[in-house]
Amino acid sequence: MNLREFLSGCMVFVLETSRSLVSKSRRFLSHGTRAQTVCRFSGSRRQAVEVEFTRPDQSSDGGVVLLQAIDRKLGLTHRLASVLTDGRQSGKVKHPMLELIRSRVFAIACGYPDCNDLDTLRIDPVLRIVCGATEAPDVLASQPTLSRLENSVSRTDLLRAAYVLSDCVIARQANRRGRRKVRRITIDMDSTEDPTYGNQQLTFFNAFYDNWCYLPMVTTLQFEDEPDHHLVAPVLRPGNAHGSLGAIAIMKRLLPRLRSTFPRAVIRVRLDGGFATPEVFDWLEEHDLRYVVNMPKNSVLNVLAESLMKEVRKRSAASGRTETAYTEARYQAGKWDAPRRVVIKAEVVQLEGREPRDNPRFVITNDKRSPKNVYRYYCKRGDMENRIKELHYGLAFDRTSCSSFQANQFRNLLTAAAYVLFQGLRAAAAKTVYARAQVPTLRDRLIKIAVSLVESVRRFLLEGPASLPNRDDWFKVAIACGAVGG
Repeated sequence: MNLREFLSGCMVFVLETSRSLVSKSRRFLSHGTRAQTVCRFSGSRRQAVEVEFTRPDQSSDGGVVLLQAIDRKLGLTHRLASVLTDGRQSGKVKHPMLELIRSRVFAIACGYPDCNDLDTLRIDPVLRIVCGATEAPDVLASQPTLSRLENSVSRTDLLRAAYVLSDCVIARQANRRGRRKVRRITIDMDSTEDPTYGNQQLTFFNAFYDNWCYLPMVTTLQFEDEPDHHLVAPVLRPGNAHGSLGAIAIMKRLLPRLRSTFPRAVIRVRLDGGFATPEVFDWLEEHDLRYVVNMPKNSVLNVLAESLMKEVRKRSAASGRTETAYTEARYQAGKWDAPRRVVIKAEVVQLEGREPRDNPRFVITNDKRSPKNVYRYYCKRGDMENRIKELHYGLAFDRTSCSSFQANQFRNLLTAAAYVLFQGLRAAAAKTVYARAQVPTLRDRLIKIAVSLVESVRRFLLEGPASLPNRDDWFKVAIACGAVGG
C-alpha cells in the first residue's frame, strides 16, 4: 500500500465516522432527550427499508416559492405589515412584522392554520427563505410570538388591513385587464357559518344553524362573465348578526375604488334573501346600482305566482318532466316606500320515484333584462358559494379559536390573504390542467413538493425529485409567476 492509498483510506474512514456521529446527534433533541427519528420496515429479499427524519436542509413545501412570487407582484404581505401598529420595543424585536405576517400567511397556504404549527415549521428551510429569515442562525417566530401578534391588533389595524386586501385585489385586476376595458363587475355577498366550541367573544346560538357560531360575511368580485369570483372583503360577525349587517359599509368602501379604477364598468350587486331589507334597497338605488336580490316566499308573492304555476303544473303533468316558466310583477312589502319589480320563476320539479313538487322563486331587481335572463344571471352566484367552500375546506377559514373577537377577525384576514395568493396562482396556471383547480388540488400538486436546499454565496438551489409527475406544468406555472426559464 503506497502513501496515497493510505491517506485516501484514512479520509474515507474520517468521513464515514463523522457522518455516523452527525446522524446520531440528530436523534437527540436540543434539551437532551432522545427523539424518534428512525424506523425500519422489513423489505424484499435481504434489504430492509429504513426511514430517517434527520435532514435539516429539506422541506416538504418547496412549491411555496410560487406563492412568494405571486405575493411579490401584489405586494400584499408587505402592505399588510406596513399598516399594522407594532407596539414592541424596537431594541428587543427579533422578528420583524413583515416576517410574522409572511410566516402566518404562507403557513396557512401550506395547510398549517394554527400558530402551534410554527413551533416545528420555524426551522423549515424553504419557509424561512420566503419569509426573509435567510441568515444561518435565524429561525421563524414561535407560537407565543405569533399569538401575541394576533391579540395585539386594534380595530384601526383591522380596518387598514381590510383596505389593503381589497386594494390589492382591485389593483391586480386593473393591471391584468386594463382599467378601461372592463365593462361589467358583479359584487356578490353571502354569509356562512363558523361554528364555535369555546368561550370566544361574541359567539351566540343561531337557531337557523342550530349551533353556537360566528356568521362571517364574504364579498367577492366577478369581472365580465368569468367563472372565478375574487375574494375582496371578509368580515367576521357575531353569531346573532342580521343577514345584511355590514353590507352597506362594505359597499361604501368598495364602490368609490371600483368606479375610479374601472370608470366604464357597469356595477351590479347580487345578494341572497338575507339582504332583502328596505335599507339595502334604498342605498343601492340611491347610488345608481343595478341589483338582483333573492326574496323569501310569502303569501303575497305566492298569489302573484299562482296563475303561472297552474299553467306549469299542467305542462309538467303532460310531459312528466320538470317544467319552468318566468314572468314579472310589481310588488311592495309593508315597509317599502314604493313597489319594485319582482321576477318570478314558476317551476314544478319532477324527480324519479317522488311526487311532483312546486318550486316558485322570486328575485327583486331593477335590471331591465327579460325575466328569464335576470333569473339566470342570479343563479350564477352559485359559484361564489364554491369559493366559500374553498375557504372552509381548503384553508380552514373557520379556525377562529382565539378568545378575542378582533383576533379572530385578524385570522380571517390572514386566511383571506392566503386565498388571494392562491387565486393568483390559479390565474398563473391558466394554460395548464390546473386552470380551474381548487385550493386543495393546487396545494397538493404545486406546493407540496419535497426539495433539498443547497445554499451557496450567490443562490439558494432547491432540488426536487426528477420523478415529479407534473414537472412540465409546474415549470409553466413558475414562468407565469415571473420565473425565468433555465
